[in-house]
Amino acid sequence: MSVFATLGSDGVYQLTQVGYIAVIAVIILALLLVCLIRKPDQKGVLGTRKLVFSAMAIALATVASMIKLFHLPMGGSITFFSMLLISLVGYWYGLGTGLFAGLAYGLLQLIIDPYIISLPQMLVDYVFAFTALGLSGVFSGAKHGLIKGYLLGVVGRYFFAVLSGYIFFGSYGNEYGMSAIGYSLAYNAIYIFVECGLTIVLLLIPAVNKAMIRVRGMALAGGNSRQSVA
Repeated sequence: MSVFATLGSDGVYQLTQVGYIAVIAVIILALLLVCLIRKPDQKGVLGTRKLVFSAMAIALATVASMIKLFHLPMGGSITFFSMLLISLVGYWYGLGTGLFAGLAYGLLQLIIDPYIISLPQMLVDYVFAFTALGLSGVFSGAKHGLIKGYLLGVVGRYFFAVLSGYIFFGSYGNEYGMSAIGYSLAYNAIYIFVECGLTIVLLLIPAVNKAMIRVRGMALAGGNSRQSVA
């Protein structure tokens, strides 16, 4: 990884200039691919509208991720509903667009707050885990689709977070008398599912429900937006 990252004295890799350029290039490619993905029932949705709304959601999620309501000492934070903002893209435009939005968001997190000990760990923590939030697109258009999709995306992210914790950080469990898998399951549940719970409570508020319906209508350029999200 010497071209894209250099190993520091603390055993953590730092991205090089070439590494940052490569990550930015992949983000741009992911956003361009967002424009090309259309569902059969979205023929009237302009690619530019999809790009703008997806980019806005990614940008807002990135800002929200910097507002940490609680930060764990070994990484992981309860943020200001950042996972919801990324899940919205899949809810609006379907699985393919949601996955690419999640990928772009994960790469932005890699630029903003990188913690790399190896290439596999980087892929699991920043590529697979955040891309999984796009699984919300599985329930795009379904009744209560936002909540169902959000929960699926959160479970997907949790799966990869636990996998990373078990493989790369499980040894920390010895300090608490826990197995590697037990430590990873508990540690990642603390911040992921607390934020998830707070988000579900938010979505169950009628005013928020109506606001989400209106935003979806704008994102779909006047498409079907009458279904309840909660």
